[in-house]
Amino acid sequence: MNIKEASEKTGVSSAAIRYYEKESLIPAIDRTPVGNRDIDDRIIRRIRFVTQMRAAGMSIENLRRYIQLFDAQEDNTKEQKALLQEQLGVMEEKRDDLQAAIDHLNYKLNHFYDHMESTEEELRALEREHADKVAKQDDTPEDESDHNF
Repeated sequence: MNIKEASEKTGVSSAAIRYYEKESLIPAIDRTPVGNRDIDDRIIRRIRFVTQMRAAGMSIENLRRYIQLFDAQEDNTKEQKALLQEQLGVMEEKRDDLQAAIDHLNYKLNHFYDHMESTEEELRALEREHADKVAKQDDTPEDESDHNF
């Protein structure tokens, strides 16, 4: 199939497929006699894998390393697994951060009026303190020595 058909089949843009090939994230794509890309199921599977790993937040560098390990002749399963475990840790940390933000928003919504009233009272008190401070400064006579040039 050509690149347009592969794009439609995978949901990945033609430009992204070209980029994946250029960055060695997918194997070099065979060409037809007239020079068009001839994409087979092997490439489609790689495109989907790359897309999934990028959606999981894996960096291009780590993804390239993982693919190099996969394509190598020797057994690199331990290092492959380590890269995947590292990525899982990154994703779990992001999930935890996102969950903390969601929990905070839920708390705010569940305590909206209570929180709003106390926060508004605190802000009004701060504004009064500031206004009193400014008023006192305005009532304080200026130091006449500042005007002796």
